[in-house]
Amino acid sequence: MVLEMKIPSPGESITEVEISQWLVKDGDIVTKDQTIAEIDSDKATLDLPAEASGKITLKAEEGDSMSVGDIVCLIDTSDASNSESINSESLLDNIKEEKKIDPNKIEEVSITPLARNIASDKGIDINEIESKGDKITKDDVLKVVPAMGSSNHGGRIENREKLSMLRRKVSERLVSVKNETAMLTTFNEADLSKIFDIRKKFKEAFSQKYGVSLGFMSFFTKAVTRALELYPDVNSMIDGNEKISYNYSDISIAVSGPKGLMTPVLRNAQELSFAAVEQEIKRLADNVRNKSITVDDLTGGTFTISNGGVFGSMLSTPIINPPQSGILGMHNIIQRPIAVDGKVEIRPMMYLALSYDHRIIDGNQSVGFLIAVKEGVEDPENILMDGKVKKSLGLN
Repeated sequence: MVLEMKIPSPGESITEVEISQWLVKDGDIVTKDQTIAEIDSDKATLDLPAEASGKITLKAEEGDSMSVGDIVCLIDTSDASNSESINSESLLDNIKEEKKIDPNKIEEVSITPLARNIASDKGIDINEIESKGDKITKDDVLKVVPAMGSSNHGGRIENREKLSMLRRKVSERLVSVKNETAMLTTFNEADLSKIFDIRKKFKEAFSQKYGVSLGFMSFFTKAVTRALELYPDVNSMIDGNEKISYNYSDISIAVSGPKGLMTPVLRNAQELSFAAVEQEIKRLADNVRNKSITVDDLTGGTFTISNGGVFGSMLSTPIINPPQSGILGMHNIIQRPIAVDGKVEIRPMMYLALSYDHRIIDGNQSVGFLIAVKEGVEDPENILMDGKVKKSLGLN
């Protein structure tokens, strides 16, 4: 029996995807639920699992755009019996911590099509590539590239590759923001001394109890949800000739992943405890980085927080995440001299930036919102925790 595998629907409103990478080659024996490809939609990169065991025939190439319901491959299930022995051999190979491809067995080297193309473009001998699995992947090849330095036979290299569907869609949205909104940015700075004091005192107990670190994001998330309640226009968006406002805060958190920046959503953040915020952010960030994030996790959001400080950014003008109307940019923390009660002191300071759509948010709302965030992170004990630090952290 030959099974026709069709492109599944990654989520509501998604009708087209792109074959990002085949993880098997034409004629391979695959097992049911084995990940055979990665597919890009305009919102996320998703794994494509085999629907049955058997011999696979590919019906699309990497980079092909396909509609939901199109046939992407065929699986001959009459060859399924062979898959068990082949899969057992793969498991034995994976038991080894790392294997080096034997130059004397070049014909036995297994490499994904994308990895082979990259190796060919970069002039890399696939026999010199180390793999932790039973097959050389794109990541294995890319690890070799930096080690090549700038030699490359003394030549100048120009590499051209097609942008992924996700990257193209993000590009379109960013351009539309610049063209279709009246985006402005207002700045402030915050003294994070008191957050440092709380973290120093309670981070170990917090980590032991909840299995996550007590980071800065929970403080900023709580400060943002409070500020959104005080300045609801910042928690609104335009739909045609109407303004939509929300009595809840679904906070999009910018996370850098293998396919670029993604913004998974922290639902009902205004109701979450410090521990719940940290746990949910870790879950979402892990899912982005291991490419298991779902379209539902990326859909929606009423306001965005972006932390460029983790990359060392001192100051930036973050761009709005449409159709939202505001985004808070966090930056790196630097020990700087500031005036405190008429004296110069060294404090851990962070520049804050709020980019907003001036069509719907007035200047007094944007400035007031950013000051409210500043107040929250500068005095978290009284403003965010009602004077009860241990109770707020769930450590009482």
